[in-house]
Amino acid sequence: MTKRLLACLLCLAVALPASAAFDIAQLMGDLAKHKGGRAKFVERKYLAILDKPVVSTGEMTYTAPDRLEKRTLTPKVETLLLDKDILSIERDKQKLSINLANQPEALAFVDSIRGTLSGNRAALEKNYALHLAGNSDKWVLTLLPSDQKIASMVQRITVTGNKNQVRIIEYLQADGDRAVLNIDPVDPGSGK
Repeated sequence: MTKRLLACLLCLAVALPASAAFDIAQLMGDLAKHKGGRAKFVERKYLAILDKPVVSTGEMTYTAPDRLEKRTLTPKVETLLLDKDILSIERDKQKLSINLANQPEALAFVDSIRGTLSGNRAALEKNYALHLAGNSDKWVLTLLPSDQKIASMVQRITVTGNKNQVRIIEYLQADGDRAVLNIDPVDPGSGK
């Protein structure tokens, strides 16, 4: 009777369709389909020298594959614009532009965001080992630096999302300070 039960279970298992496992390739494909959009953000920076986190709020705009604008509205107005490899910062009527091509560690950090948003696995794997947990409805992608210079600045980057939307980006710096960026799409239906 045990052999008959085992044979029945085996036949049932063969007859059931195999469900595709959610993996990094599928996540990157889903993210690549999202061509951009607008979002509101709340960022909390936890610094060892402060008792409370520094909280900032604002708006972000992303246009695939390499344009990201972050406009901080509170506590102080600031605009960060990443357009290809040029990072522009505007604060207190002063503007600074940095060519990230001349700053490889900073470019690797920026590419962690840009590579995730655009679903560019090759760009991410240049500097990070990727670890994925969850399913397409709710996933967590952890980026661990594979380069010693980057690891001296960033211990881990954790990106949480659902479907093709990035919802939370958490940076844990090598010194223990961390930042958590919560992203709330203005139009969650765009890009799907």
